[in-house]
Amino acid sequence: MKFIRSLFLMSFAMLALCAAAFAQGTAARDERYRIGFQDVIDVKVFRHPELDVRAPVNPDGRIYLYRLEKPLVAVCKTERELANDIVAAYKVSYLRDPQVTVTVAEQKSQSMAVIGAVEKPGTFFIGRELNLLQLIAMAGGPSKDAGTRVLVVRVGSNTDCKTDDDSKEQPGLMTFKIRDLQEGKQNLEMRPGDVVSVLKSDIIYVYGNVKKPGPVEVREPITLTQAIASAEGYTNATDKDSVRILRQKPDSLDREEIIVNLSDIEKRKASDPYLQPNDIVAVSKDNAKAILTGIGTAFKNGIPLLMSRGIPGL
Repeated sequence: MKFIRSLFLMSFAMLALCAAAFAQGTAARDERYRIGFQDVIDVKVFRHPELDVRAPVNPDGRIYLYRLEKPLVAVCKTERELANDIVAAYKVSYLRDPQVTVTVAEQKSQSMAVIGAVEKPGTFFIGRELNLLQLIAMAGGPSKDAGTRVLVVRVGSNTDCKTDDDSKEQPGLMTFKIRDLQEGKQNLEMRPGDVVSVLKSDIIYVYGNVKKPGPVEVREPITLTQAIASAEGYTNATDKDSVRILRQKPDSLDREEIIVNLSDIEKRKASDPYLQPNDIVAVSKDNAKAILTGIGTAFKNGIPLLMSRGIPGL
């Protein structure tokens, strides 16, 4: 068993070295990345080195460039979009056919966080395409007390930029088996704002009209009523006839809704269903998207406190 675990950790160590090189190397940049406040931008103008500049994005979202009377809006634009704006600005009064490249030299506005049972939990600012396995490797890989699953919380970017792609992106609370990631059976392309937690144990989340909503650690099979009891019971506003279980579909990021009549369970007219890891117990009328967004936001808002206390998270 120790030999197998040693091989497992060794593979993550090798992947960590590859990930570090990947983050600093020449891999293709994520062209969907949108510039944010505090980012640092490199602007280069072909055959006009006197116009080359490394400029920070100011608090008003603009950058100042040589020979331009007015600053240009940079925030919420891609590198290509900003380069096109710079070309148009220089054409007005200075250059006939400028060729401009823009690169985000320092990405400080959008981050991904890795917490939980990893060797080096923290926040990572990465301007390149990255998958879940690579991000875990950058955090040093799973620690010795890691369980078997990884939780990914996705509620969207840390900026206020809204794009067509954002409207298609659904909030998510997803789990993956570490072994499946390592063997290439599953993976996930990461997005700015994602939070990854390598779990010590499986969890179930109880949401809505309960006295203590939040994650419940699961080390042995647990039923619906036991999960609600772990959240210190439901409030008086609870509609017992339509408690929902949001369950991730096999080999999918989507969730199915299972409606359960809690009153019938209490009256022993229906069986008390066993829950599965990563189930969400929704004691609420909110729709699934609102529930996932609410859980994700609560999870992300708790990260600074976890980090300040040195607590590795769930």
